[in-house]
Amino acid sequence: MLAVKPDIPRGQVATIPPPQAAPVLEPPPSVDEWPRWGITHTEFSADNSGGEISDAAAHVLSRVPMLQNQHIMGWGASNPEPEPGKNDFRDLDRRIQFMARSKAIPIVTLCCAPDWMKGGTSGRTDWTQLETAPRREHFDDYAKLAATVAKRYPTVKHYMVWNELKGFWNQAQNRWDIEGYTELYNKVYDALKAVNKDIKVGGPYVSVGSSSTANGRTSEIQGPWGIVDQRDLDAVSYWIKNKKGADFIIVDGASVTKEAGAYPDEFTALGKFGAITKWLREKSGDLPVWWAEWYVEPNSRDWAEDRRIAVQTAAMMEFASSGATTSLYWSPQRKDTGGDQEECQGCLWHPSSGAELPMAGIMSGFVKWFPADVKLETVTSSDPKVRVLAQARQLVMVNTTNAAVTTTVDGKQFQLKPYEVKWSARDGA
Repeated sequence: MLAVKPDIPRGQVATIPPPQAAPVLEPPPSVDEWPRWGITHTEFSADNSGGEISDAAAHVLSRVPMLQNQHIMGWGASNPEPEPGKNDFRDLDRRIQFMARSKAIPIVTLCCAPDWMKGGTSGRTDWTQLETAPRREHFDDYAKLAATVAKRYPTVKHYMVWNELKGFWNQAQNRWDIEGYTELYNKVYDALKAVNKDIKVGGPYVSVGSSSTANGRTSEIQGPWGIVDQRDLDAVSYWIKNKKGADFIIVDGASVTKEAGAYPDEFTALGKFGAITKWLREKSGDLPVWWAEWYVEPNSRDWAEDRRIAVQTAAMMEFASSGATTSLYWSPQRKDTGGDQEECQGCLWHPSSGAELPMAGIMSGFVKWFPADVKLETVTSSDPKVRVLAQARQLVMVNTTNAAVTTTVDGKQFQLKPYEVKWSARDGA
């Protein structure tokens, strides 16, 4: 008779607090138009710092109400249900409270799953298994957890289901297990709508990749920036056809290709975002398109900050001009180390002071002037190296080169430094 191998407990032992009342949250600010732009909080954010740093960062975010997104587990939040029926919302409460204090339009991402739902040890959290999907026999349990979250935070009315299909890869068939994901999505969708029919729910949050050349492959989307992986598009198509319902459709992705980086250059590569957005609108019957994450820089991360901001600004122009409804910036905040000189590439505020960094100004400007329903106007630059996005009262320009440029835009002459982003008021009503 074979001996049964004992189950070895895995992960950190959870400290489960006594049941706590849900936090009292100020309602989100009233806005005339969906802001379109916002951020996703990650492992370190202003709520972790406290005091003056937290207050300063909250001010940076609250100047114009923007979207703020938080995952229920990971990226700053602990295991929300370490044991069946026993919750720990301390971290999530703190993050949601900060979002309310900084005048957010709140969004919650329903990812990831407690260990006991995915074959781990109840009462423990193995963070190396964060990206493992729940097992099918626990899909109902995950939907129940989603409903518990929705009841706890009634001011949150927008939910993204899962993240990048994590754990839903079919190794045997070399494609996404979109059938499994869609089954989970449909259960979560029903659970959230049962809590409040006005809650908005979206999926499938596929990460859409691309290559520089076809190499014998075919795809529904390709352009001078490369060719999209058809497996990602097939997953989206299956979800569209088999979902219970959806209030928006979600993807994420990088403008760079899998093997050739920014192809053929970092600004031309941004056309991928617009092409995918247009395909999603057509394929889904014009569901609002959400970009849950977007990235523009090769892994080397050796760009100077002015170059990075120029490319990110041009990417936001691409989202707006192609009709994306929502674009969330993956906030790359760092932990406050107590120093004044540490770099925080692409951050919105300085981790040691909360002081505004350049990308925060770009974000606030787009929230104010280019919400989802704004009517864009065609305004061109006499020098094609300068890209322009305009509405009746404001325009923004970006110099896409590492050289100074003089150009005429909207009947006015402008001088732009290398990679400079410049705003200009217009005479429209």
